[in-house]
Amino acid sequence: MTTPAAAAGAYSALARLADPSAAAGKAAGEGADGGSFSAMLKEAIGSVVETGRKSDAQTQAMVAGGKSNIVDVVTAVSESEVAVQALVSVRDKVIAAYEEIMRMPI
Repeated sequence: MTTPAAAAGAYSALARLADPSAAAGKAAGEGADGGSFSAMLKEAIGSVVETGRKSDAQTQAMVAGGKSNIVDVVTAVSESEVAVQALVSVRDKVIAAYEEIMRMPI
């Protein structure tokens, strides 16, 4: 079960990535080719992957010899679950926006 603290942490991480003031500063330094969006997307996916790696490492440490606390393992798994759910939600919104654009008359 996902804890409110894990959900809040995942959503705050996504909020930092989608901060308009930070994105405006990045976009000003980059060309018109849209590099800032790709950088933001790469960073978001990288953070989800890193969260999954931390979860896997704590789980393996617990199984291997009990070097990890069960509460830490459950918390890490919950955080990675929330991060993946948030990423899937963003993906769904992007696909919905693309489909809406494709339905527009020319």
